[in-house]
Amino acid sequence: MEYGSVFSIFKIGVGPSSSHTLGPWIAAKKFVSLLKEIDYTSIEVCLYGSLSKTGKGHCTDIALALGLQGYNPQTIDTEKIAEIIQKNKTDNYIYVDAKKVPFIWSENILFKNRKHEGHPNTMIFIAKNGQKQVLKETFFSIGGGFIEHQGAHISKTKTQKNKIPFRIKKAADLLKYIDSTHTNISDIVLENERSQYSDDVIKSQLRLIYEIMIDCVYSGCNKEGVLPGGLNVKRRAKQINDSLLSQKEKNKEQWLEAIKKTSNKNFDTVNKWISCFSLAINEENANLGRVVTAPTNGAAGVIPAVLLYYLLFCDNSNEKGYESFLLTAAQIGFLFKQGATISAALGGCQAEIGVSSAMAAAGLTEVLGGSPNQALMAAEIAMEHHLGMTCDPIGGLVQIPCIERNAMGAMKAITASTLALTGDPLYAKVDLDSIIKTMWKTAQDMNVKYKETAMGGLAINVPINVSEC
Repeated sequence: MEYGSVFSIFKIGVGPSSSHTLGPWIAAKKFVSLLKEIDYTSIEVCLYGSLSKTGKGHCTDIALALGLQGYNPQTIDTEKIAEIIQKNKTDNYIYVDAKKVPFIWSENILFKNRKHEGHPNTMIFIAKNGQKQVLKETFFSIGGGFIEHQGAHISKTKTQKNKIPFRIKKAADLLKYIDSTHTNISDIVLENERSQYSDDVIKSQLRLIYEIMIDCVYSGCNKEGVLPGGLNVKRRAKQINDSLLSQKEKNKEQWLEAIKKTSNKNFDTVNKWISCFSLAINEENANLGRVVTAPTNGAAGVIPAVLLYYLLFCDNSNEKGYESFLLTAAQIGFLFKQGATISAALGGCQAEIGVSSAMAAAGLTEVLGGSPNQALMAAEIAMEHHLGMTCDPIGGLVQIPCIERNAMGAMKAITASTLALTGDPLYAKVDLDSIIKTMWKTAQDMNVKYKETAMGGLAINVPINVSEC
């Protein structure tokens, strides 16, 4: 059974998509690492399934080129991406491990526009020496920036397997450990993380994830203009931000303090801020900005918006509460990853916004003092009301309806938490394991055109001309 670290669910990367941008980027870097002893003169990448159908809108080709050139999605200066790619296209070559390799965009990245039997998000990397193929590797982008390398097997010793104190496959396993230890969900997750990392590393990484989330919100709330891609979607977060704050704050800390003072527990104002937070992140995501997968890029705005709701607007909130919030949310995300999917190409948008809403609902419930059973109940409620949600991005871009769906997912998470906190899990008719099973069955029954292919729903019923990303 796969071990699900918090720091694999929450990855730092670049938008707009974890499965179509971050996953291919990571796969390209992995392929380059396999070329060390290979004598090659060219590289070709073939894309299949959803990657082929919506890859241009998701900037898959850009991600592949950056990955082949060794750029790190966690550290690259996102403001320089356009410049790097333009130079690649003008020069018709890239540098792979300091080796100059001819690279013509239309010839070396091929959108095959057909499915592959391995996975809806399949990439085949081919290295050639002249006309001779010298290396061929297949990768699957399985959602959330996770990749699988076909034919590659990772062996783990018995000692490594036993290193993790709490082996969790289902919510029932989690509850068993909680009952025996009399702790919260976050405590169980923390103990698992301690088997891998020191307390200092855990705290610093959680802080980094939190800071990047808040930095992304702040950045999105202070930018205006039109998002790239051809849909001409206008940024809205700054407009909402400016309508709620009377003056522009000098830095992030002052901005957060000013927001606290605007609400006065007024529902309309709080509601506007939650929408503003989620829109801000996903506008940044659509603009190739730095975001945290939560659990995916397309759903990156839900958890930060709900976390800020807790920190800024809830009574008795704890400044360090983000740690328990993120630990709890991550565990819920991995339950869905193991029992169903977090990939829209496999499960539709229920696998992205639905999962992120469930994660946020559980995290919020724990930090508001709810029991572990109530936290799991909140996650179940949130997913229950996302079941069947399709993924139908217009033009294959993570913009319409994706950006607004993050705001809706955040509000559903808060409502789910409220219902769980005022309810008794003892009388709940549906448990989290049942909803995960149902979500996966729904995903399997869903027509492929509603799985991030831009072949159904809004994607074909809204006639808009879209240019390349």
